[in-house]
Amino acid sequence: MAFDGTWKIDRNENYEKFMEAMGIGMMKRKLGAHDNLKITIQQNGDKFNVKEASNFRNIEIEFTLGVNFEYSLADGTELSGAWTLEGNKLVATFTRKDNGKVLKATREIVGDELIQTYVYEGVESKRFFKRG
Repeated sequence: MAFDGTWKIDRNENYEKFMEAMGIGMMKRKLGAHDNLKITIQQNGDKFNVKEASNFRNIEIEFTLGVNFEYSLADGTELSGAWTLEGNKLVATFTRKDNGKVLKATREIVGDELIQTYVYEGVESKRFFKRG
């Protein structure tokens, strides 16, 4: 599928403001803006295996479209939610366990880039990845 492959972070847009809205401290925001994130995605039907490797952690996530699962962000924030496929976009709605607020995320392929968009408390951020 289109998402399959290894994607390396190229640039961020409004990412520090997004992390600030999420309640992430200044030092972690500065580090997070330069996390060197690499995502490897493998899709098999409606099942996904996603490996995230960064300066901070290496994790592997398996999920099935439309099925809720638990996930922790790099700063330890715990979420629960599900990814769905809407046209050619992966769309997720996650609820924070600590405050019940919603984090929306999308992943889509545009040209030769994977664009990951986050929206939390009205703050939108984009992360752009190149195949690598």
